[in-house]
Amino acid sequence: MRIRVRFTVIAGLLLLNLAACSEAPAEPSIVESFMADPAAVARGKALFTGSCSGYCHKLTPEPGDALFLFDAQWKHGDSDQEIFDTVTNGVPDTRMIGFGTAFPEGDDDLWKIIAYLRVNQQTAN
Repeated sequence: MRIRVRFTVIAGLLLLNLAACSEAPAEPSIVESFMADPAAVARGKALFTGSCSGYCHKLTPEPGDALFLFDAQWKHGDSDQEIFDTVTNGVPDTRMIGFGTAFPEGDDDLWKIIAYLRVNQQTAN
């Protein structure tokens, strides 16, 4: 009887261990998915060039009142969601207007811009 109880306990522990080890890896975020898609990154670049760098944010660090966005130093939050919210809502008392969902493909286009920024961001010194 004791052997059976021990066996049952050990078998149960092994099953719990196997279940913990076999957890599926986390799904990639929408930005990570777009980062792995060259067409999405190219669209993000085109949108950034036409909507952002053509007016305010530049592709190289240079003086101006708009932040350089490729240096991995974010003033209004550095998570993908915080960047999304900043672009969507704007920043009060600055030239950074909120774009809302004004991109041709809606939210997906903004996520592609963020993917483009992430793929091209430089390591902060």
